[in-house]
Amino acid sequence: MSDATIVCTDLSFAWPDDTPVFDDLSFALGGGRTGLVGPNGAGKSTLLRLIAGELRPTAGSVSVHGELGYLPQALPMLDGTVDQALQIAPIRAALNAIEAGDVREEHFTTVGDDWDIEERTTVVLDRLGLGDVTLDRPLSTLSGGQVISIGLAAQVLRRPDVLLLDEPTNNLDRAARERLYQVVDEWKGCLLVVSHDRALLERMESIAELHPAELRLYGGNFTAYTEAVDREQEAAQRAVRGAEQELRRQKREAQEARERAQRRASNAKRNKSSLGLSRIHAGTLQRQAQESAARSADVHQQRTADAKARLEEASQALREEARIAIALPETRVPDGRTVLTLEDVNAGYGTGEAVFAPPGVTLSLRGPERVALLGANGSGKSTLMKLVAGLLEPSAGRIDRAAGRAAYLSQRLDLLDLDLSVVDNLRRFAPQMGDNERRHRLAQFLFRGDRVHLRAADLSGGERLRATLACVLSTAPAPHLLLLDEPTNNLDLTSAGQLENALNAYEGAFVVVSHDLPFLHAIGVTRWLHLASGALHETSAPDEL
Repeated sequence: MSDATIVCTDLSFAWPDDTPVFDDLSFALGGGRTGLVGPNGAGKSTLLRLIAGELRPTAGSVSVHGELGYLPQALPMLDGTVDQALQIAPIRAALNAIEAGDVREEHFTTVGDDWDIEERTTVVLDRLGLGDVTLDRPLSTLSGGQVISIGLAAQVLRRPDVLLLDEPTNNLDRAARERLYQVVDEWKGCLLVVSHDRALLERMESIAELHPAELRLYGGNFTAYTEAVDREQEAAQRAVRGAEQELRRQKREAQEARERAQRRASNAKRNKSSLGLSRIHAGTLQRQAQESAARSADVHQQRTADAKARLEEASQALREEARIAIALPETRVPDGRTVLTLEDVNAGYGTGEAVFAPPGVTLSLRGPERVALLGANGSGKSTLMKLVAGLLEPSAGRIDRAAGRAAYLSQRLDLLDLDLSVVDNLRRFAPQMGDNERRHRLAQFLFRGDRVHLRAADLSGGERLRATLACVLSTAPAPHLLLLDEPTNNLDLTSAGQLENALNAYEGAFVVVSHDLPFLHAIGVTRWLHLASGALHETSAPDEL
């Protein structure tokens, strides 16, 4: 549909506690592929929810021309079956009823024109690498990446005119990402994508950068956008340097003017006594000098104020990236100390079928090892992490964990109480801390001022990860083993850098599941494990994932 559009007019939105997100935001997007970028907390996901109708604006309006499709970061339904997630279960039930001889009108109405729905669904699933997934299979038996691909398949089947995708490559392995890229490349109509995946953003035809009162559009893909931003920053830095020089000049001239005025006043006193001027005439000269000095001072004061205003305006165009800077010596693990031992460990989900190949997984972690766990979607990585974390009991084998806490951050980041503020969540995890110490720790994780009172439910993906890390790493005793399952999901590039800072300050052992190779290198992974065909193997650092 060539005339599919999204139009936001004077859009404002604030959370129930009056925390503002947007103020008088206006923009229009037509056909084509647009990537939506901005720092975590800028409101990208909130904007998509407003467009999708999940949230109501505080003021202004949102209008969508054409049928709308929306794939959120976290799929709302994870307990049903594949056909329910694909939204075709009622149609399948009606088709089965008709085939069984039930010819009530309601069944034909439900089917509509979708008599070939199962055949079309099979084609779409096969296209997305899910050809072996049956429609009756429970979603709980699928990996996070497979569930995301099911959500994408649901949108492909619906064929909307306007499609919103929120971090669609989360949890996807390389093969699944390539399939999604193909869907994106071939999409017709209006596509708006929130993503931190540079390869996906390179496929966009424009980039929209979100600010509280503005959505700034840049033509071209992500490379064109970064080049444009770099040019803007170079110009902003030149403007700041020029404004700083002008401010220094105005201050210097103001000081020189004050010194001249002081010399004139001193000369006037000497002249009065040496020339024998009358008191009236001397007073007139003194008053004139004072008035001249005052006028000069006013002029220089105004010029200095103008220079300061220009410097402030120029500085506002500069982009500053906040960095996490912390020390966590209490997490230190001595070299050689055994942190974790798995011996012939296996698991099953009540189906009787083992997740791992016989004899199971055997693994030993010693000292502050930094381990990357690699593998395709559905290979069992998250299952292995849950076994290590103690959230899943093994069906066979033995798991020994050393004294000291192990902390597990799942893909869903579900450790926080969503109804509590950031600071109240930290109080739950670290009751031993005083109020000032809690505020200091949160400031280290970039929650400053009133932001410590934000509800966890209202945090962006990157903010929620920072808050979770602050809570987990502040417990007593501190965790000596950290388990992270796809931690860069939902993170923009700045937030991913902040996570790297936090993990590089951590002195314990960790195991990280990730498809983000630059991130794994940045956090100093020292050991690479690959899970494939139910077996765990040591491997070398890959060239690509």
